Formats: sequence, C-alpha cells, structure tokens
Amino acid sequence: MPELPEVEVVREGLDKWVRARLIESAQVLDPRSVRRHADGVRDFEETLAGCTLASVVRRGKFLWMDLEGLSEPAALVAHLGMSGQLLVEEPDAPDEKHLTVRLSLSERSDAPSELRFVDQRIFGGMFLSPLVPTADGHPGGAGSDKPCIAQAAAHIARDVLDPYRDTASLYLSLRKRTTDLKRAILDQTVISGVGNIYADEALWQAGLSGLRSTATIRRPEVERLDAALIDVMSRALDAGGTSFDSLYVNVNGASGYFSRSLNAYGREGKACQRCAGNGKDSVIRRDPFMGRSSYSCPVCQPRPRRRIK
Repeated sequence: MPELPEVEVVREGLDKWVRARLIESAQVLDPRSVRRHADGVRDFEETLAGCTLASVVRRGKFLWMDLEGLSEPAALVAHLGMSGQLLVEEPDAPDEKHLTVRLSLSERSDAPSELRFVDQRIFGGMFLSPLVPTADGHPGGAGSDKPCIAQAAAHIARDVLDPYRDTASLYLSLRKRTTDLKRAILDQTVISGVGNIYADEALWQAGLSGLRSTATIRRPEVERLDAALIDVMSRALDAGGTSFDSLYVNVNGASGYFSRSLNAYGREGKACQRCAGNGKDSVIRRDPFMGRSSYSCPVCQPRPRRRIK
C-alpha cells in the first residue's frame, strides 16, 4: 500500500492540476470503486456534478479534496488501496484497462480535463465524507489552512511530517501502550502515515529493535526514532516515493525511486551498511511480522530479552 511519501506526491500533483476546477460530470465505470459511498452510484455522480475541487488535503495516508458548491461541507475522499492511481488525462486519451471512475473537469489551457481513478485490484475507491472540525483546532492536514478534516480520517493521529505535532506527544502516546515498538508506530492512532517499509527504515536508522517495549521506552530513544521517521519520510518524498509495485504511479504516471536508497527493507542476507562502516560483520535478517516481513540488523538493532506478547 502507498505510504505517506507516495500519497503526498499524489496530493501535490492533484493540487497542481485539479485544484479550483469544476467537476462538470462524474462517471462510475465500476460500482465497486464507490462501494464506500453509502448512497450509491447515482448519488455519487449527481452530487459531484457542479462541485468545485477546492483544497487537496492529506493526513497520513488519507487523501481528500474539499468540495465547494454543496449545502453541507463535504470532501471527496480518494483511497488508493493497494493499486489505486489518480491520473490526469486528456479526454481523447485511451481508457486505461482498469479505469473505474472518470471526473470531467472544466477546461484549463495548461492542463488535461479528466481526472481518472484507475484500480486493478479494487481495494481502493472514492466516496464523499462530511467535513468536521479538527479536535485540536489546527488545520486538518497538508494542503489546508482550515481547522476541518474529512470525517473518514478524523480518527487518525497527525502524521510524521505534520508541523502541529511534536516528539513529546509521540513519547506520551507510546508510553500509554504495552506493545512492540514497530506495532505501535504502525498504529495510525499513535502516529499516522507510517507503513511497513518506512517503519523498518526508521527503526534501522534509530538503531532500535521493532520488538522494543513501548511501556518502558525512554525519551531519548523516542527522540531518535522521531528524528529518523522525519528524515526517512522527507528523503522518500524528495525521491518521489518508493515503488516496489509497478502499479504505483503519481498523478502524471511517474514512479518513485526511493527503493534504491533503502538500508533495511528488502535487504535480507545483505551486509548491514552501518555495521560494515564500523568494521563489524552483520547481515540484515528477515522475520515474519503480522502477515508481512520485518527487516533489521541483529547487531546494531539488538532485540530485547523478552518479547511483548
């Protein structure tokens, strides 16, 4: 699933190409992609027609577009799932094989006039969600200066790159739990936007085992971890996101390439670069984790003696 950097790349592309444009019509080609819209396909199409796409906003992995022109504040949420793509295309461009939703936009001389949602695996989708006030009175996410958030995203914490959170709040949130550290930072109610890839990268950079107990974690360790999360996410964003799946592309079809810079994830059996630089002999190991895999160095990320159940 795309993580924070990938979704932010998409948000920036949408902000450039579709913000402030009128939706002239909406067409659902596969009803499964709007299954989260409770009022069905016809309501989805009729409600969007005549709305203007205002701010394009992201919190963590959640992406939404504020809508103008409705009687009640609402947003169009785009959930990318495992293979969702948002592509800006000319109307005469051939339909993609897995095109599921088409939005026809008002003409703009320098931009194509269709926004297409393409999704091969149909794990993602689009739906309308009410806009509600944020709990802390700060802007809802990247791309917005308004203290509101799509209701569908209101349950998640502020994300790694959000300027309205700090290390102290992460420390307190972690200490309230009794679980493994990696499991905690994947919990979107603790800190949002972190997925399996970047969790492994940040833990490696901070020199911490993902099996470290949150109940006894020390403030300096959280400070290292938070700094690593910010750095890893920022570098991935600069690189355009990570692409292990060719289905992930940004709004103009360009894949990310941060995968070339990974230090832990996917490097099973390869030398740990930090240990090698310190004259130590160690290789990255892979362990099963929640139906996926965790990658770490057994030397510079020592495991705790007891694992939290």
